Amino acid sequence: MSFTSAPSGPRWRDVYLAATARGITVCGDFLAATALALALQTRGAGGMAVAGVMLASAVPLMLLAPVAGRLADRMDSRMLLTSAGVLQVTAALALAYTTDGLAMIALAGVVATGLALSSPTLGALVPDMVGRDLLPKATAYMSTAGALGMLVAPAVAGILVGQFGTRVPLLVSAATYLANIAAAFLLRTRRGGRVATADQAAAAALAPAWRLRADTLLVTLMAGVAVTIAAVTAVNVADVFFTRETLHASTTMYGLLLATWTATMLVGAWLAARIGRRSDDGRLSVILLGLLGATSVVILACSTVQHVLWLVPLFVIGGIFNGAENVIGSLVVSRRVPAAVRGRAIGAFVGTINAANVIGFVLGGLLLAVLAPRSVLALAGVAGVVAVFCCIPPLLRAIRREPRATGSTPAPAPVEVAV
Repeated sequence: MSFTSAPSGPRWRDVYLAATARGITVCGDFLAATALALALQTRGAGGMAVAGVMLASAVPLMLLAPVAGRLADRMDSRMLLTSAGVLQVTAALALAYTTDGLAMIALAGVVATGLALSSPTLGALVPDMVGRDLLPKATAYMSTAGALGMLVAPAVAGILVGQFGTRVPLLVSAATYLANIAAAFLLRTRRGGRVATADQAAAAALAPAWRLRADTLLVTLMAGVAVTIAAVTAVNVADVFFTRETLHASTTMYGLLLATWTATMLVGAWLAARIGRRSDDGRLSVILLGLLGATSVVILACSTVQHVLWLVPLFVIGGIFNGAENVIGSLVVSRRVPAAVRGRAIGAFVGTINAANVIGFVLGGLLLAVLAPRSVLALAGVAGVVAVFCCIPPLLRAIRREPRATGSTPAPAPVEVAV
């Protein structure tokens, strides 16, 4: 099978520890990103400068995904998490004392390099902590922790930047990355290196036969998700200008709006966990694509508002959709991949999504040079809806080709993934 678990049963203690580490470090990531975006916007920097910071945070995840995934499968998870934590703490401390724009972008890239190492490592550990049947619940815990980190970070960043400038939030961000180092030594579940379990070693025999192109459903789903994300990611560059300049909101209001979106992601995550327990991968794939289309409609609706308060109900709806998307995407990938290559699969999934993000960031920066922020939001929403409609027919064809399976358990077809 693709899953292993501790002989004594599910290790929920490890799930809670991993979720806590994820929540704290995600808070650090978004705290730094929000602080830098606000600092650049306040200095009068254009869309390309903000896009540059976002690119620096996404490009390492894209380029290093194949390498990081293989490291997560072969090297001791404790060593990888420790190395990632040290790298991120060091870079974030340097970032706090940097004022040069190019240096900020470079150091943001170093921080993202640490994330490229820790993300597939933690992601590959979770299924081994609980096994297949409890994976939807464990995935929801991980997603909830990430959403809580994102919930806290923007509001705190908006307040800290307004009161102290960028240095204090960046120092706080550096401290959050110590959580990866703590998790490395507290987690009992380990993968890779000399600590590989007998089940993992046996599963390694499947690795040579595992290829993403052999799983048509997964390939089609990932392509659809990537195309849609590339279409709508321009919003991440434009939203700070739309909120602050078009709607004349304060930095604190900007942070609270982002917090509204991420708070409601918690609701979406647990709804998706309930759906995941009783749905097969084909049904989950259709739901995921539908949610991406609905999120695109929300973005389009945001472009029409005339007052910042009208964004609140739209962000509530969008956050629920987004939280469900995260859980469903992770769940489909984790359920369909042999344990021995799970790190590579998660790394590939992360790489694909971040490649789409990079395209979206570049498009967002370029579009802001010639269009108003409101127009960029509208264009991104329309593009997302069109992308989803184009991806529905090939996904349905892939589902029809799926081998028959019992209940919600897919046939263990060999796969090769990316999120």
